[in-house]
Amino acid sequence: MSRQLYVFDRPQRFVAGTVGQPGDRTFYLQVSDGPRTVSVALEKTQVSVLADRMSELLDEIANRQSAVVPPDAVVNDLDPLHSPVDEEFRVAAMGLAWDADSAAVVVEAVAGGDSDEPVDEDQILSDADEGPDALRVKITPVAARAFVERARRVISAGRPPCPLCSLPLDTEGHICPRQNGYRR
Repeated sequence: MSRQLYVFDRPQRFVAGTVGQPGDRTFYLQVSDGPRTVSVALEKTQVSVLADRMSELLDEIANRQSAVVPPDAVVNDLDPLHSPVDEEFRVAAMGLAWDADSAAVVVEAVAGGDSDEPVDEDQILSDADEGPDALRVKITPVAARAFVERARRVISAGRPPCPLCSLPLDTEGHICPRQNGYRR
């Protein structure tokens, strides 16, 4: 089966967002450029790690090169995800790189295979015809900083953490391991 590769070079919009209520949210990366929109599902922790690593990458690039990398960004895009949100695939692995030639951050999200085997590292950021589906996006450093800030807002908009164990509090109550199973 041939690979479906969704490629966007400096799209109009690259955001993380959710569908659903806190405690029952599905996280998505959504890329839009003109009439074309692609959404891929992923876990909350994957969004968090991507935002953290992207911020670290931008800081490192700013320190090493004379590339224009802003220290922070104002998030102007607080709009919801474009509807309908049609999941192309669920992300199993991600790659993050800096393209010095085009002064852009490259993000690749790769789908899981049919088996339970982990995604081979060689398949990430690869142009091979065979392999799992992938989404590849090149964005400017300014767009990358805006992505990081929005992703952090989306993550923090969930359920508040328990002050004792840091696990999310449910609306029905919370069985806290630090309270030996008693509800708070």
